[in-house]
Amino acid sequence: MNAWRSLTVVIVLCAFWELGVCRYRDDNFIRMKLGGSRDFHNSAEIQSLAQFAVQQHNQKQNAFLELARVLKAKEQVVAGKIYHLTLEVVDAGQNTVYEAKVWVKPWINFKQLQEFKLAAGVPKLGWQTVPTNDPKVQDAANHAIKSIQQRSNSLFPYELLEILLAKIKVIEDYIKFELLLKLRRGNKEENFKVEITKNKEGKFLMNYV
Repeated sequence: MNAWRSLTVVIVLCAFWELGVCRYRDDNFIRMKLGGSRDFHNSAEIQSLAQFAVQQHNQKQNAFLELARVLKAKEQVVAGKIYHLTLEVVDAGQNTVYEAKVWVKPWINFKQLQEFKLAAGVPKLGWQTVPTNDPKVQDAANHAIKSIQQRSNSLFPYELLEILLAKIKVIEDYIKFELLLKLRRGNKEENFKVEITKNKEGKFLMNYV
């Protein structure tokens, strides 16, 4: 009789091993095969992973994406968990959709961005008008003033009065800014239209337009 009970326990344990048992936030057990996946609602954990994905992408690509919201999240159980995220992000002042894949092994505090790409069917952005008070635009304008001053033979320094127009375009490893600047040199005011390129190392290069 004891042998039958032991066999029953073994069978039950094997069944749980095959199914895999995961505990969700509300302490309900969710059974799913290893390698399977499930959809679930946004949570603090998912928001944190989404922020991590965007930050990692920005660091690797020297980009300036900002997370707007999580559109979809799917969890896949493997050796740890892989989270498939569909994210709405702000790219050069415009909202667009990216897909990210984050691999997590919580028991060894491991987290890795495996993939970050434009969602299928989403076109890459061209020139987009952005706010002139954007910090990235301000940095580019300051670099432009320094470059204009260096190329000038004037003893009077250039002073930025206003950024009249700012456009930005993200192209893989670099960012282009097209700026219309209102400058003052002594008593004279001038408008300059310039194009600034910022590479992934953070270096600026200016051309007049």
